[in-house]
Amino acid sequence: MIPGAFQVPPGRWSVAVSGGADSVALLHLLHDRRDLFLHVVHLDHQTRGQASADDARFVFDLSARLSLASTLSRRDEIEPQMTSLPKNLSARYRAIRIELFRRVVAHENLLGVILAHQADDQAETIFLRLLRGSGPAGLAGMSPRRQISGLTMLRPLLNVRRSELREFLAARGQTWREDASNQSDRYARNRVRKFLDSRQDLHDLLLALGRTCARYRQWIGQNAPKLEARFPAKILADLPRMLGRESARRWLVSQGQGAADLPPDVLDRLREMAADAATPKTQLFPAHTKIGRRRGWITRQ
Repeated sequence: MIPGAFQVPPGRWSVAVSGGADSVALLHLLHDRRDLFLHVVHLDHQTRGQASADDARFVFDLSARLSLASTLSRRDEIEPQMTSLPKNLSARYRAIRIELFRRVVAHENLLGVILAHQADDQAETIFLRLLRGSGPAGLAGMSPRRQISGLTMLRPLLNVRRSELREFLAARGQTWREDASNQSDRYARNRVRKFLDSRQDLHDLLLALGRTCARYRQWIGQNAPKLEARFPAKILADLPRMLGRESARRWLVSQGQGAADLPPDVLDRLREMAADAATPKTQLFPAHTKIGRRRGWITRQ
C-alpha cells in the first residue's frame, strides 16, 4: 500500500500532472479517494518541441478517461503576463508553474495544489544542497506542506520511492510519459540522480539527514522570537546565530522582502547591523528595502 495519498485532507484540490510516472501515479492514488474533488493542471514548457505537446495531449486524455476536469496551458500563454522573472531557466519555469497553479486554484475555488515529488527527489534535493554548502534549514529538503504567497502546496509522496510508484502503475496497466531531457548530463540534478542510483546506500542516509534537519528547523521556528516593526538592536544582536537568522528572516519578509528563502549573507548583514555600531546606519536590502539604525533601534525607512 502507498500511504502518501491518505495524507491529503478531504476537499477540492488541483493536481499537477506532467505526464511522468510520479505524477500519473499520484493522480491515480488520489482518484481512488471519494472524498476529493480533483482538477488536473499541466504546463507545457515548450522546451522539447512535439514531445512537449504530446505530453500535454497525454495528460488531457488521461484526465478525460478519469472524468476529471483539467486546465492545460503553454508557457507562452503565461510568461508574457509576468514581470521580474528569474534569469535562471529552472527558476523561471518554476515561477511560471506556480503562477499557473495560483490562477487555477483561485478560478476553481480550490484548496491548493498537490505535487508529485517523491523520496528519490527528496534525497536528490538534500544531496544537491549539501554540495552547495546549505545549512540545516536547506538540508531539511522539501516540506510536505508549504505556503508560497498564499498558495498551499502539498507533497504527500515524499516517503515513497520512485520504484514503488512505477510498480503501482505497472500493476494497473497504466502507461506514462518519459522526458528524454532527464537523461542529459547537462543538468546537475540528472548527474546527482545517476550517482545516487549507483549508491543506493546513500539514499536512506540522506533522508535521515533531512528528517533530523527538519526537526531542527522546526525547533528554530518555534523558539526564534518575533521582532516588532521597530525593535531594539540588542534583541537581535544577543540571539545565537541560528535563532537570530530566523528572527531576521521573518522580520525582513514582514518588511516587504517577499521571498521567504533569503540567503544567509542577507540575514547576517542585518544581524551585523544590529550588533556593530560601526556598520552603516542605513543599508539597502533586496527588493529595494531600506533599513535604518537610530539610537539603538532598527526600523524600515
